[in-house]
Amino acid sequence: MKTKRILFITIIAIVFTCGLTALKTDDKSFEISKHLNIYATLFRDINMFYVDEINPGDLVTTSIKAMLKSLDPYTVYYPESEMEDVKLMTTGEYAGIGSIISKKGDKVIIREPYKNSPAAKAGLLPGDIILSIDGNSTKGKNTDDVSTMLKGQPGKEITIKVQREYQDKPLEKKAIREKIQIPSVPFYGLVNDSTGYIYLTSFTDKSANDVRTALIDLKNKGAKSMILDLRGNTGGLLDQAVEIVNYFVPKNSKVVSTKGKVKQWDKEYNADKNPIAPDMPLAVLIDRGSASASEIVSGALQDLDRAVLIGERSFGKGLVQTVRDLAYNTKLKVTTAKYYIPSGRCIQALDYSHRNADGSVGKVPDSLITEYSTKNGRKVYDGGGISPDITIEAEEIAKITQELVIQDITFDFVNNYALRHPEVAPIKDFKLSDDVYNEFKQYLKEKKFSYETESQQMLEKLIKTAKTEKYFDNTKKEIEKLQKEFAHSIDRDMNLFQNEIKSFLTEQFIQRYYYLEGVIEYKMKHDKEIDKAVEILANKDEYQKILK
Repeated sequence: MKTKRILFITIIAIVFTCGLTALKTDDKSFEISKHLNIYATLFRDINMFYVDEINPGDLVTTSIKAMLKSLDPYTVYYPESEMEDVKLMTTGEYAGIGSIISKKGDKVIIREPYKNSPAAKAGLLPGDIILSIDGNSTKGKNTDDVSTMLKGQPGKEITIKVQREYQDKPLEKKAIREKIQIPSVPFYGLVNDSTGYIYLTSFTDKSANDVRTALIDLKNKGAKSMILDLRGNTGGLLDQAVEIVNYFVPKNSKVVSTKGKVKQWDKEYNADKNPIAPDMPLAVLIDRGSASASEIVSGALQDLDRAVLIGERSFGKGLVQTVRDLAYNTKLKVTTAKYYIPSGRCIQALDYSHRNADGSVGKVPDSLITEYSTKNGRKVYDGGGISPDITIEAEEIAKITQELVIQDITFDFVNNYALRHPEVAPIKDFKLSDDVYNEFKQYLKEKKFSYETESQQMLEKLIKTAKTEKYFDNTKKEIEKLQKEFAHSIDRDMNLFQNEIKSFLTEQFIQRYYYLEGVIEYKMKHDKEIDKAVEILANKDEYQKILK
């Protein structure tokens, strides 16, 4: 075995040495070949002389990922073991049981089974602790390991052993793997008699068709105006973005162009079909999580004065990635170009080509931001995402609400409640009662929920510094007074921020009983950005005024 390994390394060294000789005529090629040769000899010596046994595959994968990380976060290497992840990224499809899982402490749990999925059919519930899969223990494994164990050949039955609250013994659930298609449009519907709403979560190879289906169905149901929700949509396939824009803009309209170092990436993408809804008033919702293909759609519609954008400034990702096949069934997702929306602007916010001395990446400075014009002459700017036409900033969330989420207390309480109450009121009638809220307050006491505010943390630092600098004794009374002022009570905060906490708890309850679609349906009627969009779309003069 050792002889084979030495022979293998020697062959690699010979190959690179030959390459070194052959490419000396070209300085750049020589530099590449030279450093590949250095890498090969370094790898050979590490493999032969390092004190402990190494895994060559893991070592190479680690070095590749570290190298690519120095370029940008979007250039990624996928070894053969991660091909399912590539498929999921581009198609939204994989073979498994259809459930989101997550780490909780040192355990992996079911976070959310998808509606009508094998996991749901098998009776798996949020909060179930996964103990083993087909007899193989999950102890010490991370979510990626467990996810791999759950995925596999469609049609095969697997046995999942879980521990559930209120059950003395573990439960065994049998699920049959299926091809799981994660919908890019998990929900669409009518906000009112004349306004349609489409929630688009990703840009996979079926996204444009999903939007088309929703758009036509809503038109047939009487929609005269439309809201396209791109909040939290991190992007995906560029061609899907172009096709979606085409549904709303005239044929031959320029949607986006790309420019790269290699000429083959210099392309212009135009609307090549007649639109489905050429004159339908349109509002697009964006936030800080809207990126890449989401910004192509929202930016192109803004540049063409075809939609009113509402929400927060978008993420600012103006880079295009291409997936390339490598040897041994591995792949590389590499940044090949920047994209430019119809006005000519690139909305990339971070400059990865000019890093700071410490390796950090800076934003495009204000001095380099350029003004552009939309089709109607409105001013727009590059260098930092898409700015909405109507800005609605996200509300600050109270510290107690943040901690309830971070510590997973709301998730635990809702699951605990659901095990004791199999049914709740329909979504349109659901309302969190004072009795349930009081029960939640009692649950926090039983779980000894506690947290420290930022004010308290800063005060503790002040006390520590004052003691170090020997000022504490002179200011002790003032500091003790501040401690009393900043001290907080769980009961007081639960009352003070009751509306905010109730709102969040309500969404958690609806998600537990009615899945993701239920949450979106509920939020459609209780969302300030959607309310604003409905208001603007109903006022033709105001809508046209914004676009002119």
